[in-house]
Amino acid sequence: MSNSFGQVFRITTWGESHGGGVGVVVDGCPPRLSLSEADIQPDLDRRRPGQSKIVTPRKESDTVTILSGVFEGKTLGTPISMMVKNEDQRSEAYAEMATKFRPSHADYTYVAKYGIRNWAGGGRTSARETIGRVAGGAIARKLLRELYGVEVLAYVKQVQRIQAEVDRDQVTSAQVESNIVRCPDSGTAEKMIELIEDTRSKGDSVGGIVECVIRGVSAGWGEPVFDRLEADLGKAMLSLPASRGFDFGSGFDSILMTGMQHNDAIRAKDKHVHTTTNRSGGIVGGISNGETIYFRVPFKPVATVMHEQDTINTDFENTTLKGRGRHDPCVLPRAVPMVEAMAALVLIDHALRHKAQCG
Repeated sequence: MSNSFGQVFRITTWGESHGGGVGVVVDGCPPRLSLSEADIQPDLDRRRPGQSKIVTPRKESDTVTILSGVFEGKTLGTPISMMVKNEDQRSEAYAEMATKFRPSHADYTYVAKYGIRNWAGGGRTSARETIGRVAGGAIARKLLRELYGVEVLAYVKQVQRIQAEVDRDQVTSAQVESNIVRCPDSGTAEKMIELIEDTRSKGDSVGGIVECVIRGVSAGWGEPVFDRLEADLGKAMLSLPASRGFDFGSGFDSILMTGMQHNDAIRAKDKHVHTTTNRSGGIVGGISNGETIYFRVPFKPVATVMHEQDTINTDFENTTLKGRGRHDPCVLPRAVPMVEAMAALVLIDHALRHKAQCG
């Protein structure tokens, strides 16, 4: 179903932006993994609103509670249910949107599909839905780290035309978390923050690119043809709110090269296989080759802007609407843990599928 993701390690998210809460059910987590709320909360803290001057000021603690699937600090192998309460809803800010469709939001398309929508805060289309993804992703990251030695790390690579210089082989989590925009290039981060603040002061929004690197994945993860590893990663990233594409390895730049320029030469030493370059981004034929996996995800400017825009109402009459409520001027800082979570969910699912098939 459309609210579930994964095959062996599977999540189902639930909840609306201004409802009682949001959460996730994780099914397929192996038993006997040490797990508590303390393993989940740090990633939710990185995703939560109100954490800095360049994100939405909505004040939510996003405190997670594990409701099932864990006993005496260990996973049981049964479904793990987690919940985060909504604490700072202000539905009155959306009253006008009960009868008007917001430009470039899913308001109209949800009505076209279901004939009904939750207009308060965007309902199910709100980025608060990603709380469940990040909570489930935190378990996936823990499994990847402890069982396979895999590290998943994302960071802001670009905001509009401001692009960071990042050595993806050396970048660390400490560098990413050293500033509020989550860009490991500190000098460029300052320029990004200035741009976001300036754009917000004008009642507008701005987009950019998140890059993700995944280290330590063994060769052999992934499936041929339809369940290719990069295809599942692409689907995961394109399912995130405001995402606009998926570009892995050399990506679109590969069209500027010849085959000889693009091919990754293969070498071996003591039966350890490696490539001398990594334009393939760690994936060949839909299956990991043991090199670092890396990809990029562009995110559009936030659709809610504080200016009058043309739209229609629920009677399909032309009208105008000015954005209200509390919104991010740029999704990128909070998108970083979302990208990491979705990548981790794809990887643990393929790791467990590989183990089941190949031992």
